Amino acid sequence: MTEPSTTEHRWAPQAPLVGIGWVLTAIVVLLVVVGTDPGDRVMLGIAALMLAAISLFGTLARPRLRADEQGVTVRGLFSSRTWTWPEVRIRLAHGRRLGRVTSTVELTVLHDDGLIVFGKLDLGEDPADVVEQLQALRPWSQG
Repeated sequence: MTEPSTTEHRWAPQAPLVGIGWVLTAIVVLLVVVGTDPGDRVMLGIAALMLAAISLFGTLARPRLRADEQGVTVRGLFSSRTWTWPEVRIRLAHGRRLGRVTSTVELTVLHDDGLIVFGKLDLGEDPADVVEQLQALRPWSQG
């Protein structure tokens, strides 16, 4: 039987941001109810569904990323997956989005040939800081 981790780190979307998503969802739903133009109501209904889906994901997929000495766990909407450190590679990636340089955490899962990308909204923290913490938890160099 393994002992519980003493140095577990967790990252998730910031709770106030998720709360704002739910408030915006409620406002848009209210606009759908009180609206009179059928075209506007359809467009607002679509916006309400998208906001609700994003807010639901931010509520249920918590923590989005968890790591300890054993490895990493990624939480999705309905399940989570865990990989040991030898199974994953960590990389801080930089790219341009909407005219700004952004950073993301990239986890490459070796046996699945999978790539999981986390941005600041997913993690609630600067991706560079997350990569630094992940590398400190990893028991050996990535090589």
